[in-house]
Amino acid sequence: MSEGRSNPEDRSRFGRGRGPVAIAAVAGLLALTAVGMVSCGDRGGVQFWQRNDVASNACPRPASLTGSEFNAQETGLRALRRAAFRGDFFAQLELGARYAAVRATDKNIEDPIESATWYAMALSNGEGYAPINRVDRGGFGGWRPLSKYDDCRAFERHMAYQRLDRQLGQMTRQEQEAVRDRVIYVLSTQDADGYRTLARLHDDLYGPFGEPEDNREAREAWGRNASGSPRDRSRRGYWAATNLFQRNDVDAYLYNYLAVQTGDVGAYVLLKDFERSAPSRDQYQRFVEAKARQWTPPFEFYPNTAPQSGVPFSDESRPRGDAYEYALSRMGGELPFVHVGRALRYLGVTDNVAGRPEDLSKRQIETLEAMLGHPMEGRLSYLERVRAIQMAAINGSSEAQLVLAVMYAEGVGLPADYARAFKWFEEAARQGSPEAKFAMSSYFALGVSGVADQDKAQAVAFRIDSALSGFGPSAGRLQAVLAQVSRSQQRR
Repeated sequence: MSEGRSNPEDRSRFGRGRGPVAIAAVAGLLALTAVGMVSCGDRGGVQFWQRNDVASNACPRPASLTGSEFNAQETGLRALRRAAFRGDFFAQLELGARYAAVRATDKNIEDPIESATWYAMALSNGEGYAPINRVDRGGFGGWRPLSKYDDCRAFERHMAYQRLDRQLGQMTRQEQEAVRDRVIYVLSTQDADGYRTLARLHDDLYGPFGEPEDNREAREAWGRNASGSPRDRSRRGYWAATNLFQRNDVDAYLYNYLAVQTGDVGAYVLLKDFERSAPSRDQYQRFVEAKARQWTPPFEFYPNTAPQSGVPFSDESRPRGDAYEYALSRMGGELPFVHVGRALRYLGVTDNVAGRPEDLSKRQIETLEAMLGHPMEGRLSYLERVRAIQMAAINGSSEAQLVLAVMYAEGVGLPADYARAFKWFEEAARQGSPEAKFAMSSYFALGVSGVADQDKAQAVAFRIDSALSGFGPSAGRLQAVLAQVSRSQQRR
């Protein structure tokens, strides 16, 4: 055998020894490549494991929001609420954490209902789940974020789902309804975008909080696996959070319809898409149109209750649009200030009824602003005049309820809204207001489409009740009716 030739047995033995080594080397290389692709982010480098704590995965916050604010707590809350009402995802998360007292310095403002409200708002916010900076890395990498922005937002939503589910699970049904009502109110102040979000919250073609159905956090909340198959025993899901808003085609259609009524063209396209998405959905049109005329938000303005800290929940949903601005401008010349003065006395802000704005002291105005959670500027704005009447009406003043109803009917201070006008006339009539009873009789005598059907019997009943309570116009009309009846009896 020559030296240049190798023994077949040796080659076989060498091949058997080299095979496992090569396989191991290739497997190791693939593993390192996979880890590298998984760990791609804005920091670069290879990470062999990923910590699952908040500090490592949460999105960064400005120092002004994360620093100690014990002496400026109210200022910080005001800033966060302004941003949260405008739709800032991270401000909504921060409010959820503040009212949950995640930090020890926030223990004095702890409020589970308010915390759950803002966690729910964050989960329904498209800023939290809309993909940004995604690129196709090819191979096993697939579509991955170019930066860690998408990943940290996903982690934030994961934590928000956990915290919201825990909070709702410890609430009564009434408390859960309070959370739902607050979310509906805030979204109803955001024009077409808010109504579209409300439509998705009630549409079973979307995730629990309006995100795409295949969203990872949506599947996790439902207790589904990566392929989207139904719940399995290994995945618990977040039952309380996913049931905050019940799926309902009529409500989904209603909010899409309300979005269209704002004049938004995109909302009209989405409404038509909604009607085509299922065979039975377009049959609700006439029913929903009537319901939309009766629909009113759960509150006049955001509930101004305050925790023991004395820091009230401010209403940052400022009036927007030409209709609101025009209605507010009419407050100065068309609504006698004495009605505002009576509301302020009812609220305990003043001891006497102020007949003019000049009769109010700077301290009294600041008291009202503090009650509303507005900046204490000492100047009574038209909006604060409206809020004073609204607050007195909410707290039971039949006089303020009557004035508020007229404001809605005439479009003074607030855009004309017959559904809300009817609601406040009804509240005032329930407390015995003869003027409100007369107004109710007019509603039923004439009929207002979608608000109050024509009902002659109800109209007569309210008219007589109003007259017996001493209201002049209907008393005279009743006397004429009685005179006719007596004359007809005499002829017999």
